[in-house]
Amino acid sequence: MGYYPIFLEMAHRPCVVIGGGAVAERKVEGLLGVGAAVTLISPALSAPLAALARAGKVRHVAREYAPGDLAGCRFAFIATGDREVNAAVAREGGERGVLVNAVDDPAQCDFILPAVVRRGELVVAVATGGSSPALTRAIREELEAHFTEDYAVLAEVVAEVRRELRQRASVPDGAAWRRALDADLRRLVAGGKREEAKAHLLERLEAEQ
Repeated sequence: MGYYPIFLEMAHRPCVVIGGGAVAERKVEGLLGVGAAVTLISPALSAPLAALARAGKVRHVAREYAPGDLAGCRFAFIATGDREVNAAVAREGGERGVLVNAVDDPAQCDFILPAVVRRGELVVAVATGGSSPALTRAIREELEAHFTEDYAVLAEVVAEVRRELRQRASVPDGAAWRRALDADLRRLVAGGKREEAKAHLLERLEAEQ
């Protein structure tokens, strides 16, 4: 298989999650976190999923999967552990052009989900093509230790500076950015000196012009 890494805009995209247990919880949590419109198909739900349904955050169809359930959706996530259901959903997905992910069943997947480290707008994803989930988790844990929470602030500072420079019609090249993202900037951010970090970055980039 050849997996192409890609980040998709999921806000308001209709998605179906089939299953009502702990694995489905993780899928739903991730989808809601990026603003997807989630329909949950399962005769029973875990307590957290039931709470989301009561709050109107997901649409709940209280029955088993049935052919036709993927109509109008863009992505389907199967979290039942039932290979027959996986195969049936994958068939319907193929017929309707819906991309399908089946947990622990790569043969029925159009795409796999990477392990993810999120620090604000900074997102780092890692995958092993579905061949070694344990290795993927281990690498994610290493990345979590490296990319500390202050990287979220660093990403915000860089985005603000980039916007300000573009408003001035100033567009530093990639090499200038790499030089400006120096150890001093990282130390200022790590020390909680956000405004000083921003001023430092602007100064470095303006000096490159």
